[in-house]
Amino acid sequence: MPVYEYKGKRGIIYYIVYSANGRRKTEHIGKDKKLAEQVLHKRLTEIAENKFLDIKKEQKVKFEDFADEYVELYLKANNFAWERSAKHNIKWLKQFFSGKYLHEITPMLVEKFKAERAKQVKSAKTGKAKSIKPATVNRSLSCLRSIFNRAISWGKFSGENPVKKVKFFKENNARLRYLEKNEIERLIANCSSKLKPIVIVALNTGMRKGEMLNLKWHDIDFRHNIIYLNKTKNGERREVPMNGFVSKALIAVRKNPQSEYIFPHHGDKPSDFRKSFFTALKKSGIVDFRFHDLRHTFASQLVMSGVDLNTVRELLGHKSLEMTLRYSHLSPDHKKRAVDILGQSIHKLEPKTAGNLQEVSNFENRHFFTLAELIDNEKVVI
Repeated sequence: MPVYEYKGKRGIIYYIVYSANGRRKTEHIGKDKKLAEQVLHKRLTEIAENKFLDIKKEQKVKFEDFADEYVELYLKANNFAWERSAKHNIKWLKQFFSGKYLHEITPMLVEKFKAERAKQVKSAKTGKAKSIKPATVNRSLSCLRSIFNRAISWGKFSGENPVKKVKFFKENNARLRYLEKNEIERLIANCSSKLKPIVIVALNTGMRKGEMLNLKWHDIDFRHNIIYLNKTKNGERREVPMNGFVSKALIAVRKNPQSEYIFPHHGDKPSDFRKSFFTALKKSGIVDFRFHDLRHTFASQLVMSGVDLNTVRELLGHKSLEMTLRYSHLSPDHKKRAVDILGQSIHKLEPKTAGNLQEVSNFENRHFFTLAELIDNEKVVI
């Protein structure tokens, strides 16, 4: 790389340009060309011997080491579901980027991770292999982006976030499975005694699984019928109103004198009730349904009952109305009832006055006029 010069007010100034860690660096030396050549030679030697100060500083930070630091200092303190994130995202990130220093992770390497992660499959309990969904890959990329944001803010990485230049997959959020009222009745009827209050609370509050299972008795205000959520997905405190079904279900839960949690726990971890939930679904004849879909059911039933979207947004704890719009759909039965109501209103039209008795008689027999009749017969007033 040559030494460059430019003419300034004080004469010719020499500067050098070189690449370190994939980044272009420029140093202004002064009026001495020979000194500029010596400095350039020194910088290139330092880079070749890994003694350049910028590289030496960054090479001390390996990805897997900082990922562990990220979990301890940031994830545990800011994400109540940190264990799930660590298991499903950081596990894969550490596996792929293990042995790499932070400064060695480039946008191209992130693209390779994205492509490799998308090709992976997960084994289901049924013995079938399911492809990783775009949303799953995007969550891993979001986690990696957050890791580098913390590295930059904590002074452990001085470059640009490599995830910034990586395009995320387009997600398909069209799936919104929810239960009709008859399905809700069947599901509750087939729940075990321990599962029933969990399902009732989920259906009537729309709380997330983690929010609900981590409820403690002091979070419940039976006097004012309010549930206080201190740890939520978006980090904001939320108040959830209780209806009679929720308060009755919670009162019926037997208290464990050795635990402050409402629902069963093993130490600090909630008990796993997936098997019990799937059994209830099978007995109820309900297919293609997950526990999180109870939250969809809560929102969908509210919308179909005429509750405005902003109120639904507040109940769900969404920060923006855009997130709630996905629940604004209507079930086929609800649409059919809507057009039935329209049909009934049209066919129940009654004449206020009429100048032609024959037309009135025809109206009573047929209960409706054609558009042509209404236009041609000026004496008929509806």
